[in-house]
Amino acid sequence: MTIDFQDETNPEKQEKLTQNLWQQMRNIQGVKIDRISDPNPPEGSRAIGAFLWGLLQAEVSKESVKTLFGFLGDRLGDKPIKGKAKFSDGREFEFEASSRAELLAAEETIQRLAQIK
Repeated sequence: MTIDFQDETNPEKQEKLTQNLWQQMRNIQGVKIDRISDPNPPEGSRAIGAFLWGLLQAEVSKESVKTLFGFLGDRLGDKPIKGKAKFSDGREFEFEASSRAELLAAEETIQRLAQIK
């Protein structure tokens, strides 16, 4: 699953939020979270450790989808979130949520799709 929450106009605040969420999400059982490397880091920057701000990639077990979405709802509230869930059989589901209700609807759809084989 790719999670995109690029909403901050201040790049430093966006990077701090990304780092904080990444650190906290690493403690969610059933979620393997990683930052997404910048494929085109700015010239003069160190290539190692260059990440895209506001983007995280997670491998999530079916049992942990509800926990992950609850976490996102608690931390990001009504900030816009975009995401893409890729299933092991190749299916994909893209979503956008700007409220907890929309985030809950995306969670329910992902859980329903995860049950379909």
